[in-house]
Amino acid sequence: MSIATSNKILKGGEWLIKQSNAFETFTPEDYTEEQIMVKDMCLNFLQTEVIPIADRIDKMEPGLMPSLMEKAGAQGLLGASVPEDLGGLGKDFVTATLVSEGLGGGYSFSVAVSAHAGIGTLPILYFGTEEQKKKYVPKLATGEWKGSYGLTEPGSGSDALGAKTTATLSPDGKYYLLNGQKCWITNGGFADVYTVFAKIDGKDFSAFILDRELAGFTRGPEEHKMGIKGSSTVQLYFQDCKVPVENLLGQIGKGHIIAFNILNIGRLKLAAAAVGGAKLALTDSIQYAKTREQFKTAIANFGAIKHKLAEMAIKIYADESALYRTAKWIDEKEAELLSSGMPFNEAMLGAAEEFAIECAILKVHGSEMLDFVVDEGVQIHGGNGYSDEYLISKAYRDSRINRIYEGTNEINRLLTVDMMLKRAMKGKLDLMGHAMNVQKELMSIPSFDDNENGAYAKEQKIISNLKKCILMIAGAAAQKLMNKLSTEEEIIMNIANMAIETFVAESTLLRVIKLSDKKSEENSKVPIAMMRCYLNDAVDKVAKSGKEAINAFTEGDEQRMMLLGLKRFTKAAPFNSKDARRLIANKLIEEGKYFL
Repeated sequence: MSIATSNKILKGGEWLIKQSNAFETFTPEDYTEEQIMVKDMCLNFLQTEVIPIADRIDKMEPGLMPSLMEKAGAQGLLGASVPEDLGGLGKDFVTATLVSEGLGGGYSFSVAVSAHAGIGTLPILYFGTEEQKKKYVPKLATGEWKGSYGLTEPGSGSDALGAKTTATLSPDGKYYLLNGQKCWITNGGFADVYTVFAKIDGKDFSAFILDRELAGFTRGPEEHKMGIKGSSTVQLYFQDCKVPVENLLGQIGKGHIIAFNILNIGRLKLAAAAVGGAKLALTDSIQYAKTREQFKTAIANFGAIKHKLAEMAIKIYADESALYRTAKWIDEKEAELLSSGMPFNEAMLGAAEEFAIECAILKVHGSEMLDFVVDEGVQIHGGNGYSDEYLISKAYRDSRINRIYEGTNEINRLLTVDMMLKRAMKGKLDLMGHAMNVQKELMSIPSFDDNENGAYAKEQKIISNLKKCILMIAGAAAQKLMNKLSTEEEIIMNIANMAIETFVAESTLLRVIKLSDKKSEENSKVPIAMMRCYLNDAVDKVAKSGKEAINAFTEGDEQRMMLLGLKRFTKAAPFNSKDARRLIANKLIEEGKYFL
């Protein structure tokens, strides 16, 4: 595979066929002082205003959640990405992502804030007319008004365009009459402003801005949920609800553009919140393990517990590396589009759409990382972890929804591969050219020369080979199955899993290479150990998913050839992960928290 190092911003998905330069890759070690201050402000807000009253929030004490959102708004935490002339802070995308991470450990509060600042505000900010933006966005940015978003219906979850809610123009042409219902609406019980999707005349999928007091608009009772109990979740009902025509958001029949573009940003922000929640859950687990004694010693001294703590930290570190690598790409792409004369809203949406593949990857990996961390956190707490008296039980219940909303993880896995293949078909990504090069390499006599020189050369070769695995299998599947590939979802999911692991492993490696150049060998030991543990496991996961995919659509000589290629490309030197995890865990225990 021909690999070139580019100084330009990579296109979405292009990391698969190009090698990134570690020293041009943004990492958490590159935060500015202001960004660190913003993140610390968010963490301080959680520790002082939210976590001490988490139980009161979960009991849905009347007025409590709206008042907390107003306090957050007063500190500018609801409008980080809103331009200053509309009442926000006007910060870059990395800073806005840091706000999502910083507030991500606030249990139900985090859900309410994320929904408000994301799907509750951004549709109007990015698609509203000047009049709509001036009317709604400043009050949403300060928290004076709370935002919500109505897309899902009882009969349409993942199939959002299958909505049944209708909008009909009134005879006098002044109103749209909405009829139908929406379900699972976050902040729905107390919101002042709603972005709602309906089909005009039953066919043109469009978006509307609804004010709370509109006639014919009612809200159902609060849902009783497994987790995020303090988050308001209701159904919305529309019975000849009179929406002024000037409240049409965007263009008639273009509602899908609003829904899907906002989801790209939402998926990345969900991953950021997952990182924030996971860090707090790990810190909680470390502190518990240090104080809980069994057999006359702290359980933190046991190898089985050390393994868990280290693996939790490894997954967080890897996920964070991929998250901010992507957030910076979006930042840079937005700046590039702005400099070309594109309006603010179009530039932001264009940048997020460019990296929609990576946003889907981050959503899947981030939500599953958090699920792993809180599950292991409960296990470390033992029986106490099953008690409501310990916050880890709340974190465990609250985490589960993340794999469902913003598009289920199954949908996001399918989208990851679908978007890559569509870009290849349109000539935006030369996947087939590189796949053909991999096929030629398989037919040639392998070289046994060990010419891997320089620090991390072996690790870089592993990443290159994992990419070859993806190209080999995706290319062969696309060639052989063609249009039938879309119905072979198990194969697509295998390929997606390979891509997810490879992207995250590469992001972690790039971070460590860059960090090792700045820090002393002693201070780099833990990150290096984390990277090598993650990469070692990623190789095994890619091999497993690749084998399942190959066995699903090949047979005979073709199958034998591809399995041999997979084995060749997933070959890695033996690695003592036990000692590496011990090193990581001992440092976590010494610090008493997730410290990176």
